[in-house]
Parts: sequence; C-alpha cells; structure tokens
Amino acid sequence: MSYEDENKLLKMVIETQASRIADQEATIKELRSMVDELRSLKANLEETLEEFRRQFFGVRSEKTSASKKEEAEKKTVQVKGYTATRKKKATREELYANLPVREVLYTVPVEDRRCDWCNAEMISLNAPAFVREELRITPAKVERIRYMQEVLICPECKKDKDGSFKKATVPSALIPHSPASASAVAYAMFHKCFMGLPYYRQESLFDQLGAKIPRETLANWCIIASRDYLYPIYEMLHNELLHRDIIHADETVCQVLRENGKTAQSTSYMWIYRSGSDGLPGIVMYEYQPGRSGDYPKHFLEGFHGLLQCDCYQGYNKVEGVLLICCMAHCRRKFYEALPAERKKSIKLLDINSSEALKEPEIPEKDLDKYIPAEIGVAYCNKLFYLERTFKDLAPDERKAKRLEQETPVWDAFLNWLSGLNPTKGSKLEKAVNYARNHKDSLQAYLQDGRCELSNNAAERCAKSYAIGRKNSLFHTSVDGANASAIIYSLVETAKANNLNVFQYIYTLLLYMPGCKDKSEGMTQLLPWSDFIKEHCIGLIDVENVTVENHPQLPF
Repeated sequence: MSYEDENKLLKMVIETQASRIADQEATIKELRSMVDELRSLKANLEETLEEFRRQFFGVRSEKTSASKKEEAEKKTVQVKGYTATRKKKATREELYANLPVREVLYTVPVEDRRCDWCNAEMISLNAPAFVREELRITPAKVERIRYMQEVLICPECKKDKDGSFKKATVPSALIPHSPASASAVAYAMFHKCFMGLPYYRQESLFDQLGAKIPRETLANWCIIASRDYLYPIYEMLHNELLHRDIIHADETVCQVLRENGKTAQSTSYMWIYRSGSDGLPGIVMYEYQPGRSGDYPKHFLEGFHGLLQCDCYQGYNKVEGVLLICCMAHCRRKFYEALPAERKKSIKLLDINSSEALKEPEIPEKDLDKYIPAEIGVAYCNKLFYLERTFKDLAPDERKAKRLEQETPVWDAFLNWLSGLNPTKGSKLEKAVNYARNHKDSLQAYLQDGRCELSNNAAERCAKSYAIGRKNSLFHTSVDGANASAIIYSLVETAKANNLNVFQYIYTLLLYMPGCKDKSEGMTQLLPWSDFIKEHCIGLIDVENVTVENHPQLPF
C-alpha cells in the first residue's frame, strides 16, 4: 500500500470517528434535554398529585397553623420576645344588651307571710333580690289571618227600597290569590339567602310549625315578590353604585337546571359587585349571567368611571373607562400554592383585618440557600399586608403617603427579585412568577389612591356568602329563580353592610313596597341608609306591632 493510500485511509478513519463523536455528543445533548424535561414533568406531576391530595383530604382555606400545640394554646403566644394577645372576651351583659328584659317575681305564699318567731305579718323589702338570669326562646308561630270587611248600609235609603253601601278599605294582597304575607315571604327569603336553608328544608320546617307549604310554593313566592317589589329597590342600588368612585368585582360559579340553549350540567355564573372603602353606605349587588364573558361586567358597569378592584381575570379588561386594580391576595396565593406541603405548615398568611397581634414578617436577605423562591415570594407579599394593616385606620391621603414611603421600596425589591428568577418550565412557581410579572402594573395601582385596598377580599367575602347557600341548595331550578336569588342576596348583603336587622329590612320592604313601588320619593325612604330604615330596622325583629293593618306611614 502506498503512502498516499495510507493517508487517505487514515483520513477516512479520522472523519468516521469525528462523525461518530459528533453523533454521540448530539445524542448526549438530546438525552440531557430529555432528562431535564422528565425532571420538570416529574416535579409538575408531584405538585399536581400533592394538590389533589390537599383537595381531597386536606383543607382548602389559606389559613394554616404552625402546629396542633399552637392551635390549642391561643391565649398568649410568645415569639422571640413578642407577645400576641387575644381579644378581650365580651361579658354576658355586652352579649345580651339588645335583648328585652322581663322580670319574673316569685312571692312568698300567703300562708307563709308571718314571722316564725312572733307571728307578726311580714312586709317586703324595698327591692326583690336577684337570683339568676336565663334566655327564653319562643319558636316561630304560624297563624291564619282572616281579613274581615265591615259593610255599612243606610237605613233611610233602605226604606225607599234603594240600598246605599260603604265598605271598609282593606289592604291588597301581597300576591293575588295567594296566602303569602309580607312576614311569610320575608321568612322564606331570610332563611334561603341569609341562613342558607334550601326550600326543601324550609318545607320541613313549616310542616313542624303546622303549615304544609310545598317547596315549589315557597320558591314561587320569592320569585314573584322579588320581581314585583324588591327589583325596583335593586335598580336604585345599582344606579347609586355606578356613581361611586370604587367598586370591587368578583364572580363565582352556579348551576341552573332549566335554561334555554344549555344543558343542566353546564356552568353559569353569579357576578358580585360591591362598593369600596369610600366612607359612604355599603352597597352589595349580585347579578346572574349564563357565562363568564367580559361583556357581562361591561354591561352591568356601563356608566361607571372609577377604580375597579378585581382579580386579574382578562374579562374585566372589557370594562371601559376604569382603572383596574388587581388583588395582591391572588398573587400571594400562587406563591403559597408553589410551596411543598411541609413548608406550608410554618408559614402564616397575614390578614389585614385580623384582630390578632402579629409580628412584622422578615424578608430573607442572608443565607438564601435555606429558603426556596416560593417562601421568599410569600414573605414579600406578607410584608405588604403587614404594612397595610398598620395603615388601615389612617385617612386616605395619609394612607397614600405612608404607602408611597414604606411600600414602594418593598415593591422595588420584589420586582427586582422576580427579574432574576428562572423557574422550572410548567411548575407552579413559574405560574406565580409569570402572574406577578405580567400584572405588576395593575397589582401596584392601589398606590394611586388611599381609598383602594391591597386585596379584593371584600368582594370574595360576598362570594362566600353565596357559596354557602349554593353548597346547601346545589342548583337553581330556573333562570327566574337565579335572578330572584341575585336580587335577594343583594338586599341581604347590603343590609348587613349597613348594620341592619336583615329580616326586619326585608319584611319592611315587602310591607311598604306594594303601596309605593311607583313613587320614587317613597322608595327613597326604603333605601338601607335612610333615616326611616335606620329607625325601624336596627334592633330586634318586630312583626307583632308592625303589621299590614298597623304600621307607621312613610315620611313623604
């Protein structure tokens, strides 16, 4: 073999080896990439499995406790020299201050009123001695009220064989051809939307009281009365809400069995809107809609031009002429959900309105290897909630100044920390980081107005009120029933927001609206913040002295 042939052969061997090495390197690179993807998939599947375990076997609430021992010993907790004291327990006199008092005097029998020593007749001391106090409850009572009408006839005209008659004026029925009264319908509405008692349970309750009222009848009473008498007040509240500067919005799922174009199993939505911390009387409104399109809040809030506090759901972007302020609690929740189960136990999520004294959270700055990114994210969020709690009693202008001074540096550090993260693709941490990055402007928008809140928890609490009833009732049978529930829940929650007796307010509306639903000045007197309502609906229930045949006139 010649020298040239040997060189060619050697060159071919080298090229073959180089090709093999290149192929091996490509294969190794591909395998490494596959391993990374499998690791990421494994981490995501473990997170998903852990979430399913928590959903099925754990608690869904964000509230956590460090240990069972902490739960048992809540009177005083010492944390590194810091003492969290429990709120003072109310006295019995404070708890029952609003209840009427009836004294029952037990006297000495006549035959025992003489002295055992001298047989002289004994006399009473100036005041009887107090022995004890107890609560006595009178269960609900159902009566049949028969309205009788006096008829007058003129005796002189009768002599001429010509009758002249006069009849006493009788109030019209709440629902024609029905035994429904203002108190009975208010009772059904109160138990359905305040107590969360579905109609089939109310049917059993009325049966125990001696009245057999089918659940379908109770539902029809509430639908008709809410449509004819409560809806005009609902519309006035809606109009007042649109003139406010701040509105909280949220939505929650519901189910309607009979709805045109939809199956019984399909999902519908109850939308919630409530006034913000503007110093004016509270307004809470619910609206039923068959879907979650952004066109629904756009239509309901048409004419509103202010600050809209909500979660970061994209549908709210359709609302025109508003500044969106997103909820920081949602951002924190995503970082919290990215924590392993064991680490969640040692973290407490701070609440602005908690009565418990809490230690100021520390943001990790040293030994960062001891903390995972999700823990640091929760710490930044907790820091903001802690500062908000210290500012909550300040005037809006002062609160805004304090926020800009103390919270802006926290936000700058938080966003700077976020920019340096590179979370695993598809992980919960990546979702939390992307959520915070994508909505950083709307999350910080609350800094622009001292009346805004850091979270949208105000609307979420109203969603919870509906969810409690939904859990018991499971579904609405018809669209009319869903709309009626929206109206009733609106008035119930608005009454609660204005510190009214909820039953008394609903009862008062049903008592007066039949006579003034076409008179705007009369309906104005029935709004939850009017002097008339404050006088008659704050305190105890009174359906014995305030009745259809005997109730004070509206001052208009």
